[in-house]
Amino acid sequence: MRVFLDTNVLVAAFATRGLCADVFRLAAAEHQLLIGEPVLIEVRRILASKFGMPRAACNEVLGILRRFPLAAAAGKPTPLGINDPADEWIVACALGAATEIFVTGDKALLGLHKMQSMIIVSPRQFWTQAQPAG
Repeated sequence: MRVFLDTNVLVAAFATRGLCADVFRLAAAEHQLLIGEPVLIEVRRILASKFGMPRAACNEVLGILRRFPLAAAAGKPTPLGINDPADEWIVACALGAATEIFVTGDKALLGLHKMQSMIIVSPRQFWTQAQPAG
C-alpha cells in the first residue's frame, strides 16, 4: 500500500520512542512509504525549534526520509475547511501522490476520515490494521 505519514507522526517517530517510531518502521518495511516535500520542511522546523535537535541530527533525519519516494509539493492546496492551512498543502501533496493511507495524529484531519480514495487513519489504527499476518 502507498502510505503517507503526516508531519506529527514523523516528528514523533524521530524525537521519541513508541508507537509512531513503530509505525514508521512498519510503513518503511512493509509498504510503499511516501514522503512529502512540504512535510520535510515542517519536520526540520519542528525538530529544531520544539525539540532542540541539533542541525546535524536534523540533517540525518532528513537524509533518512529522502531515501523514500518524494511526493512533490502540490500546485494548489486542497480545501478542507479546517483551521490549519498548512494541512491543506500536505493533504494535496498526499493526494497528488496517489496515497492510499494517510496516517496522522491531527484530530481535524482524522475527522475527515477519507479524501477521494485516500483513507485517513491514526497511527494506532494503521498499526492495528496494517501489520503483516503471522
